Amino acid sequence: MTTEVTLRNRVCFSAATDESILEAARRQGIVLEHSCRDGRCGVCKARVTAGETVMLQPEPALTPEESGTGWILTCVRYAAADTTLDIEDLGRLADIAVKTLPCRIDSLQPMAPDIVRITLRLPPTADFRYLPGQYVDVIGPEGVRRSYSLATAPLAGRLELHVRAVPGGVLSEYWFARAQPNDLLRFEGPFGTFCRREAYGKTIFLVTGTGFAPAHAMLQELASTGHTGPVWLYWGGRTPSDLYHPVEFPGLDLHYVPVLSRAGDDWTGNRGHIQDAALHDHGGFGDAMVYACGSDAMIHSARRQLLAAGLPPHHFHSDAFLASN
Repeated sequence: MTTEVTLRNRVCFSAATDESILEAARRQGIVLEHSCRDGRCGVCKARVTAGETVMLQPEPALTPEESGTGWILTCVRYAAADTTLDIEDLGRLADIAVKTLPCRIDSLQPMAPDIVRITLRLPPTADFRYLPGQYVDVIGPEGVRRSYSLATAPLAGRLELHVRAVPGGVLSEYWFARAQPNDLLRFEGPFGTFCRREAYGKTIFLVTGTGFAPAHAMLQELASTGHTGPVWLYWGGRTPSDLYHPVEFPGLDLHYVPVLSRAGDDWTGNRGHIQDAALHDHGGFGDAMVYACGSDAMIHSARRQLLAAGLPPHHFHSDAFLASN
């Protein structure tokens, strides 16, 4: 049995009852918001305005209130009848092809006690394209696969990752104890729909930890395209060492606000949570486009608080970093 799914911008596609709405769209060359693809991150959240959908598996990223008011996750729901969703497709990503390619470690540079910058070198013939904000799955020496955001706008023949040490992490042990320049690895990607959208009055980035990596790539893109609107970067960590990278984007009207939750007495900057700092600094969010990347808890809290403060739901874009060993 097949049904028809219609989006807010009148894009339509057919969907079988044994496949997720997200997969049905992808199969027909239509890109919908997504990241984890297993119901944990909530990026593919959509509101059903007509029709009926059924869960393929649980939706942990939805609150009971959201589930009760028509919200679903397209990655774990199928359309049981003709369905209309209050979302649009992402045409900018339609021509980005997912590939599996070999690569070699070009360099490893410690940036903090528990963070290393890794540069991967691609084969000369590799035709790999991505949008700033997307991520790849690196496949390690033992076949272990882990996801990492790409930390720069596209560079010829190079990919940059910012990797945090995870206690007991299988691939983390490789990066921090055994990896050497010229090691041969593989990666698959790019994945995700965390990328720059149409510019509005102000652009706000909310990032924690290595969530700075995709924001760094997107800020580079904004700078290279001559973006003239105001941009705010709220970067949160526990201690100063968590803010591991210089924030330098010449040409951007950038307002950088570091925020620490466990700073010592000598810290004179903001303390607490980045979403609270943003709420304090901005009188309204009706003209804002927000990009949030980092901890799942921060993203869920920021979305709830900013929407309550007037941010339109389709102006909040996120990529949650979900724990894996």
